[in-house]
Amino acid sequence: MANTQRSVLGTRALNRATLDRQLLLRPARMSAAAAVGHLVGLQAQNVKPPYYALAARLDGFAPEALSTLMADREVVRIVTMRSTIHTHTADDCLTLRPLVQPARDRELVQFRKGLAGVDLDRLATLARDLVEAEPRTMKQLREALLQEWPDADPQALAVAARCRLPLVQVTPRGLWGRSGQVSLTTAEQWLGRPAEPAPAPEAVVLRYLAAFGPASVKDMQTWAGLTRLRDAFERLRPRLVTFRDESGVELFDLPDAPRPDPDTPAPPRFLPEFDNLLLSHADRTRVVPREHRGRSWQGNIAYSTLLVDGFLAGLWRLEDQALVIEPFDRLTRTRRDEVTTEGERMLRVLHPGSSYDIRFGAVRG
Repeated sequence: MANTQRSVLGTRALNRATLDRQLLLRPARMSAAAAVGHLVGLQAQNVKPPYYALAARLDGFAPEALSTLMADREVVRIVTMRSTIHTHTADDCLTLRPLVQPARDRELVQFRKGLAGVDLDRLATLARDLVEAEPRTMKQLREALLQEWPDADPQALAVAARCRLPLVQVTPRGLWGRSGQVSLTTAEQWLGRPAEPAPAPEAVVLRYLAAFGPASVKDMQTWAGLTRLRDAFERLRPRLVTFRDESGVELFDLPDAPRPDPDTPAPPRFLPEFDNLLLSHADRTRVVPREHRGRSWQGNIAYSTLLVDGFLAGLWRLEDQALVIEPFDRLTRTRRDEVTTEGERMLRVLHPGSSYDIRFGAVRG
């Protein structure tokens, strides 16, 4: 039976399995739209990260591929998992947002003091009318809502609108090489079709495992920002295989999903800040060595990250026409050459025709 207990999966086994699902072991021959769907969205707190995320994953990717999808409204930017902005396919936008709505409702509890006396149903109706009449910035939305509730906290009013409504960022925001402030309308208005019922949790569990597995219940809850997913896993148990990690935590997986040999080579990869690879498990040691925990961000600032041999191994940035790489440990000459080669590839994909030096900064030990 598919639900029989399997062997222990060590850290490297989990690493290679997850990298394979994340399209990071080898460049995938997949369209940008298919990749966004397979990965169940890309972290998009800033404009550029989704482009860098796909450049690291796809064979033959060009930034115009994702930019065109966004201009054509086939992918959108919207707050979903973990109350963060993601780039999703239009179909996922209309279904995953309803799935995480309970988490958005809980988020509003933090702002109840600033929303005293505010009828949230009326706020949602008024905000919808405003943004569907024309896209609005958060500032414009705050100012309009304050006219109705002058004693409320302005920021809380805007957060309430974002939590109660599926607000997408309209273009040109998000397009490659273009600039634009954040203006919002509803997903239904932008996409020209109504929202759909939230998918069954089991369906999303299967998609999560296909992109991030093998994984525990807590892993998926961390990724989604949801709780109480144990029952969905239990209903799926007869269709899944299970393992244990080295700490004894039960891991679920799809029976036919790839689980490569732990010694499978993993080329260097340049990932953007907040890449979902680093954020989608309760136990991140499959990608982040314990000694490097917390080194990919400082306060509210996240850094772009470098993978070497499949694990977090340093940071990188573009500055003054240079790709600056700061490894956490000294790299062998072979590793440095491999990192340089991958850096050159990334620059050709995302910055063709530009001249960048590649520099290794001091080891951030």
